[in-house]
Amino acid sequence: MKENKDNAEIENEVKDPEQTELQQECGSTETKENKEPKKSKEEKKEARKVEALKDEIEDLKDQISTLEGKVAAERSDYLRLMAEFETFRRRTAEEKLELVNSAATDTIKGLLPVLDDCQRALEMLKDSSDEAAKEGTSLIYTKLMGYLQSKGLEPIVSTGEKFDTDFHEAVAQFPVPEEEKKGKVFDTVETGYTLNGKVIRFAKVVVGI
Repeated sequence: MKENKDNAEIENEVKDPEQTELQQECGSTETKENKEPKKSKEEKKEARKVEALKDEIEDLKDQISTLEGKVAAERSDYLRLMAEFETFRRRTAEEKLELVNSAATDTIKGLLPVLDDCQRALEMLKDSSDEAAKEGTSLIYTKLMGYLQSKGLEPIVSTGEKFDTDFHEAVAQFPVPEEEKKGKVFDTVETGYTLNGKVIRFAKVVVGI
């Protein structure tokens, strides 16, 4: 019995080496196969993380694109509002200036008859012996005219000048023998004035024909 047992052990030891190597390889393969699923699971986990990060990056890109669009729209609205405000400010300033100029023009127009009266008074006092009246009237006229000139008022020079409808208003015609005086202002009935280059009263004149 003991002999049979020893024979079996010897048979096991004398087994084909190739069979033994095959068994070892099978065992090694089984071990690898047991390890591979674990590694594949970790790879899948990492892949899921990568995909999640990619999705998060795409979401962030979409958010950035949306925010950039909003910023561009807000900037466009801001620039439009600034342009509208600048237009409004300029228009308001122009209207205010026009209003001030209009009020100043009306005031100065109201003083023109006083200038006319001073001129007539000076003409009447030209041959007078009353020096005090001459001096007083001349002083009033000079001061008033100086003040109005400081505001931009200027008399229109008419007598002897060529008749110009931009500055003159013909109230009469007078025949003149000299050819060079025809078409020119022969006499000024009422002095015209400009305010800052703009005519506020046409000069009433007599034109030579």
